[in-house]
Amino acid sequence: MKQRAPVIFMVSLVVTDILMIGLAFFIGYQLRLQSDYENIQPFSAYGGMLLVHTICNLIVFFFYRLYHRQRSLSYIDQFYSIFGAVSVGTIIAIAFISFALKNQLDYPRLMMVYIWILTILLVSLGRVIQSRLQRSLHAHGWGEERVLIVGAGEIGRMILQKIHDTPSLGYHVVGFVDDDPHSKAVQNSPVLGKIDDIPDLIGSESINEVIVAMPEASHHEILKIVNKCDRAKTSIKVFPDVFQIMASEVSIGDLGGLPLLTVRDTALRGWKLTVKRAIDVAGSTAFLILASPIMMLLAILIKLDSDGPVFYTQERMGLDGKRFMMLKFRSMRTDAERETGPVWATANDDRRTRLGTFIRRLSIDEFPQFINVLLGDMSLVGPRPERPVFVEQFRQNIPRYMDRHREKAGLTGWAQVNGLRGDTSIIERTKYDLWYTENWSVSLDFRIMIRTILNLFIDKNAY
Repeated sequence: MKQRAPVIFMVSLVVTDILMIGLAFFIGYQLRLQSDYENIQPFSAYGGMLLVHTICNLIVFFFYRLYHRQRSLSYIDQFYSIFGAVSVGTIIAIAFISFALKNQLDYPRLMMVYIWILTILLVSLGRVIQSRLQRSLHAHGWGEERVLIVGAGEIGRMILQKIHDTPSLGYHVVGFVDDDPHSKAVQNSPVLGKIDDIPDLIGSESINEVIVAMPEASHHEILKIVNKCDRAKTSIKVFPDVFQIMASEVSIGDLGGLPLLTVRDTALRGWKLTVKRAIDVAGSTAFLILASPIMMLLAILIKLDSDGPVFYTQERMGLDGKRFMMLKFRSMRTDAERETGPVWATANDDRRTRLGTFIRRLSIDEFPQFINVLLGDMSLVGPRPERPVFVEQFRQNIPRYMDRHREKAGLTGWAQVNGLRGDTSIIERTKYDLWYTENWSVSLDFRIMIRTILNLFIDKNAY
């Protein structure tokens, strides 16, 4: 039964979509019926229309890859995909209905508007429910996929920890393989053998997926590992190496017929900069006006809670490496770095004030940064600015680290909404920041802002 779990999950997803599309159609009909009872036919007359609408949407869903398994797709991203798919599916359905039933049924146009909106909402709701049920089953071991990690080093341990922290992904790490004779078990996951043992282990341990956690390995070594998995129906994932960090957006062009690879490009330039700045000004102005009573109250509470100024200014590095003073509500003691020097905040940091613990947990201490956005030092969305002392350390060891400063620093960013804030991997953050700068769009910025708001109460790295 567990081996058929992927098929069962997909079938249940299709059934859920059919039920939600049908329910949206019925509610849309009822809404139209309430507004124009005399000029609408009985529901049974729209059976053919319902069938066409359902089939068209299911086909479009398939081509939009909504029935392909995507473990890490957020609800916001899923909603965007459903919005696009339902919109296209509804347009195609209307075209078919107008052609096939033009002499049989004069369907109400307003009803189709209701159906379009309701289909988006109800299909999204159905998928949230189905996703939560599926994740709950995964967390209890039903339908889990057995994973073998190649490489028991730092990256392998990081991947194992990520899997342990996210049981809803449905992964069960069977163990590691590593050619290093000194490799040891990690968190009760044993080292099962060497890389040459992979084919035998895939069969004996019923491995569904192999994750190669050896970013330092040569291309020849990676291909050797992949070849060992060829005979089995096993999916393979490879942790990216340094070249992939440096060439995250590779495109092929030519110079007079001579092929060239473009490994560095920037999506955010030209008129797009004007659009982004307009969003920044409008968004920061609106927020500062609406939040001014809360900020005034918070300023009073900070003064009453501990000695020191209300605001805390800290030098950060922004666009083109230019330094600026970033504003925050003070959440720590005034002598917080007297003994330690510049350090990152950590969980249960004893330097925080009583009120500071609360406002840092909800990121309220960052509200004054909307002033930085309005002044043009920062943007609503972009790579988070770091202190110059840390930048000097990172630029020496991380390829393309300074390229993240080709864009304006942001209040929130792609790395932050993916859980990379606080004391987390700088290499991983850099990869996310570079991907953002090379794939910027207005819709991506809005998705990041929405996810930031939704993450306020559940972010484990907000301290």
